[in-house]
Amino acid sequence: MEKAALIIIDMVKDYFVEDKGYPITPLAREIIPSINKAIEEFREKDFPIIFSTDAFHEDDFIFTSRMHPHAIAGSEGAEVVGDLDMQKEDLWLPKPRFSAFFGTGLEKILKEQHITLLAVAGIATNFCVLTTAMDALCHDFKAVILEDCSTAFSREIHDQTLAAYRKNPLYPLFRIMTSGELQKEI
Repeated sequence: MEKAALIIIDMVKDYFVEDKGYPITPLAREIIPSINKAIEEFREKDFPIIFSTDAFHEDDFIFTSRMHPHAIAGSEGAEVVGDLDMQKEDLWLPKPRFSAFFGTGLEKILKEQHITLLAVAGIATNFCVLTTAMDALCHDFKAVILEDCSTAFSREIHDQTLAAYRKNPLYPLFRIMTSGELQKEI
């Protein structure tokens, strides 16, 4: 039997401001009910809930690319969006880069709790969700991307990313599943 943790990636207020025009905003809103359902199911099993969110600096290296400053560490925009069922007992790990393992102490936290499987939800499927899942594998945790609890900047990108990993040589260590499918196994 697996001991799982649910990690929700980058569901921060900055991505939910309509006038910023992020193409991911309406798609991210659509997955909130599925994420909240997964949170509820993980809580019922007393499995940990972790929120790991972008927390960049204004002069961050990544902003020398086409990416515009957003989710600045300590700002309201870098806080978890209020529509998610985040409770005080949940862990919040601001992250300075794409993976939730980078500079956050996540590996140590998971190992101390004897976690064997990390279920990954949030945005964006093809960036931070995927890098977190891959880093879970690199740290010897099984990883599942929850397809109904994650999204990208378009449905096409989301679907293509998941299709690339549905049949992979790391099965069953790395899988793409719905939250309902995973709940039946854990």
